[in-house]
Amino acid sequence: MHLQKVKVIFNELFGNMESGLLINFLVFTVSLAVLIKGSDWFVDSAEKIGLSLGINSFVIGVTIVAMGTSLPELASSIAAVNSGESEIVIGNVVGSNVTNILLVLGIVALIGNVVPLEYNIMDVDMPLLMGSAIFIYFAVEDHTFSKFEALIFLAALIGFIINSVKADKFEPDEEVNAGIRDYLMLIVGGVLVYMGSVYTVDGLQGISGNLGIGSEVLAFTVLALGTSLPEVVVSVTAARKGKAGMAIGNVLGSNIFNSYAVLGIPALFTALDIPASTNTFAVPFMIAVTLLFALICISGRVNRYEGLVLLLLYVFFIYKMSTNII
Repeated sequence: MHLQKVKVIFNELFGNMESGLLINFLVFTVSLAVLIKGSDWFVDSAEKIGLSLGINSFVIGVTIVAMGTSLPELASSIAAVNSGESEIVIGNVVGSNVTNILLVLGIVALIGNVVPLEYNIMDVDMPLLMGSAIFIYFAVEDHTFSKFEALIFLAALIGFIINSVKADKFEPDEEVNAGIRDYLMLIVGGVLVYMGSVYTVDGLQGISGNLGIGSEVLAFTVLALGTSLPEVVVSVTAARKGKAGMAIGNVLGSNIFNSYAVLGIPALFTALDIPASTNTFAVPFMIAVTLLFALICISGRVNRYEGLVLLLLYVFFIYKMSTNII
């Protein structure tokens, strides 16, 4: 309601389409920034509270932290469903998965020169990720994603979490105490995530209307890149601190949550509409990229030249998706 009033005033002052596009772009950009910042506060405070309550740090890592970096995707997808734009969800998931592998891992490989794998992900984690990519292809073949399919995805997610919890664990080096500030930041972060997700989708809808293109196309590119910023920041920071191997685990965990949770949870509210063009390029490309990710990980490291190839493939992906915009 208030946003519509702002748009009317802005149009009266500055004109028609240009002002509408500008205000929608500003709404999208600011809301996305709020969403990402809120996610950061929520994850940090939740992790500290969990440690203070004696919850094992490994369990927190594979649940709160991994889910936290995917929180922008999940929040924006739920907001899209509530706004009647469920076709945005598949674009957000596929686009974010492609971005995480090609852009995030590519940048980290260039920064770290040679990124070693610090733990074995080929036994369970990687097959589970590859299985999700293939399952998505067949699940959306009929241009819809049903609640039954969502339940299967969420069951697989629970299996992943249980397997992670049963793996080798470690305890924090020192005792962690959470104060009232941490609980306040948890609440504030949750509110910012909610508000940011609602207006991010609203801004995306406005931009698509101004440009006369489908919002699902923007979801594959602009929204996917924006909601992947937490993964970019976390991975680049780790690489600069000499812990670039953590980036591979971050990408893997985030993509698993994207595939199973970000696609599965919104579908519990209503069946998702899948654009007919999704399985012609985007999803097959995601499967190919996931397979490439697995092949790279077999060697136990990612080198700078492989990182360069990943970045070039990301440019190709953006170019192919942009041809649907022009």
